[in-house]
Amino acid sequence: MTAPMKEALAAELAALDPALKRQLDHHAFDATWFVGLAERNLGREPDNQVKGQVEAPTDADVLDLPSDPAEREALIRKGEEVLRAGQCALIVLAGGMATRMGGVIKALVEAVDGHSFLDLRLREVERVGHGCPLWLMTSDATDEGLKQALAGHPEAKNVATFSQNLSLRLTPEGRLFRGESGQPQSHAPGHGDLPEALARSGLLKQFVADGGKLVLITNVDNLGATLDPLLIGWHLRHGKPISCEVVDKVGTDRGGIPARLDGRPVILEEFRLPESFDPTSVRVFNTNTFWVNARALLELDMPWTYFTVTKQHGDQRFIQFERLLGEITSHLDTQFVRVPREGAESRFLPVKDTAELERRRAEIRNVATSREILSA
Repeated sequence: MTAPMKEALAAELAALDPALKRQLDHHAFDATWFVGLAERNLGREPDNQVKGQVEAPTDADVLDLPSDPAEREALIRKGEEVLRAGQCALIVLAGGMATRMGGVIKALVEAVDGHSFLDLRLREVERVGHGCPLWLMTSDATDEGLKQALAGHPEAKNVATFSQNLSLRLTPEGRLFRGESGQPQSHAPGHGDLPEALARSGLLKQFVADGGKLVLITNVDNLGATLDPLLIGWHLRHGKPISCEVVDKVGTDRGGIPARLDGRPVILEEFRLPESFDPTSVRVFNTNTFWVNARALLELDMPWTYFTVTKQHGDQRFIQFERLLGEITSHLDTQFVRVPREGAESRFLPVKDTAELERRRAEIRNVATSREILSA
């Protein structure tokens, strides 16, 4: 990015409509930082690949939950103690719009039997989590709608929202991307915003001060990834700051995978892998479900990688910079745990569009009923 391009972008940002400026300020947008990010990343081919030696995870990196009944029972008792004491919080990534379901707030889409994704999460914390805290990470697109839904919800107890960041899209030449409307287009820069946005909210700081021990972070549309006393007990026993859930690959499944980067177990998205590494050699992948020690998350101080993502709008291309939550595994020691993806024990029920929701409704009902989130 040349000096004149940098100056032109800075001038555009300075001339933004005051209402848009206020909106961006509310979501922690920093114009000077943004110009610097553009300067470092535009005018060259995106280089999102990791640097260092990438290897497959070892058997010790990816463990299964214990099968011994007595051992499981002891872990479940420990997990129940933590839940009853309010020492585990559920964080749901609820910033997404269901663009493939008609452009509505995904958390408010009916998941099963008249219950939305949000309804089922509220029932989960009440019936499984013993009223533990529920925190929704919203976005500029979902924040107001979710607050309205919660305000009139009879089961909305011990619930709070906090909003992720907001950024702007660019043309490949480094100007603000305006699209057909002629107005600058904003976007949420990814679920990697969570630690920063959560810190701004003060929720985690107060939670830790009150004795909170860990948080479960999961996607709003994965209703399999529920609060689980067994996993809580197992996580606390192994002693590492993060437990990351993975599932066996089926067919042509693709996604972020556990790997070793310079000897450290981490999550790496496939686009970050060097060409010399074959992702199909790793037969499990990341479900974006993390159990994280609350104090470790509160004290996390790490440099984030912002990935350059090129997208198409009609015949126009634009660029946006995003970060991924899984990068916390590069800075906090992580243990991977293989969890089921089938049957009543499934912890992986993602829903990306209407067709997938229709296919999964029976599974969602089965899982929610077996865990007493829904009545039989």
